[in-house]
Amino acid sequence: MRDRRSVRAFLTKDVSLDLIRQILDAARFAPSGVNTQPWKVAVVGKKTRQHLSAAILDARKNNVPQNPDYHYYPEEWFEPYKSRRKACGLALYGALHIQKEDLEKRLVQWNKNYTFFDAPVGLIFYLEARLCKGSWMDVAMFIQNVMLAARCLQLETCPQAALAEYPDIVRQHLNIAKENHIVCGMSMGYADWSHPVNQYRTTREDVDAFTVWHE
Repeated sequence: MRDRRSVRAFLTKDVSLDLIRQILDAARFAPSGVNTQPWKVAVVGKKTRQHLSAAILDARKNNVPQNPDYHYYPEEWFEPYKSRRKACGLALYGALHIQKEDLEKRLVQWNKNYTFFDAPVGLIFYLEARLCKGSWMDVAMFIQNVMLAARCLQLETCPQAALAEYPDIVRQHLNIAKENHIVCGMSMGYADWSHPVNQYRTTREDVDAFTVWHE
């Protein structure tokens, strides 16, 4: 858990379907309210991923409005989250030596979200729209299990809310029924630790900063 990080550059080495199945087989033991097991996963192969990525990038290029199934971030940032968000962005672009005013390079880097950072494996997580917030918590625990199980097999990941910005496109290309909400995507593969984007780490608050102790 301490060593997990969002990896944004991967080796071209393939990941076998057997390894992916092992990861999902372990992750399925995540807890869920009254054992509902609400998570669903689409494993996106290279060909399908290319078509999906192209469609999303085309939508962005043509200024098609995003229409996510849920709001991930607040409409207006406030402290302390505003400062943490800023620090995260500075660390990412700083590792790549991309200046704040270099909007073109920042856009190129951001658009890599929609190509799964060229990782050999792409995952899309979704659940039935009729389910409530508790089930979203269950799916989140399942996603965490996926990331930790991947690390046990020397794989790294990057969970990506950006891949849920255009859910209709995702549903269309992956034949997911409209009765499902798209939660997020994930890139998975063998990390390229030599790449600068994988050299930085974000900070975490100390335990006492977020914990209240009651005797």
